[in-house]
Amino acid sequence: MAAEQTHDVAACKRVDDGITRVFQLLGKRWNGPILSVLQEQSAYFTDLRRAIPGISERMLSDRLAELGAAGLVLREVDEGPPLRVSYRLTGAGAALEPALRELGDWAKHHLPDDPGCPKNG
Repeated sequence: MAAEQTHDVAACKRVDDGITRVFQLLGKRWNGPILSVLQEQSAYFTDLRRAIPGISERMLSDRLAELGAAGLVLREVDEGPPLRVSYRLTGAGAALEPALRELGDWAKHHLPDDPGCPKNG
């Protein structure tokens, strides 16, 4: 007869569904920095690209589309000429501001500095 297995019920606790969903979106490279830049004000595509060193045009376009589909970023076409596209946060995207600020503050205190990046403010 096999021995009866016992285990700690707390060991079976699952990760909160909300945490899983938020990090599936915000955990992707570039999404956090894009949202952070847009917290300040709306921005044209070229301004976003300049503000986020290392991101390619293709990746920025893909991430903006993804953040738009998630309901966090709104794409607006300025008729022109010249025709220009700007991006701004929706109400849901703007509501992330306190959480992003707290994460940034936490990182300043608990994560080592990247020697290749100059410090901001």
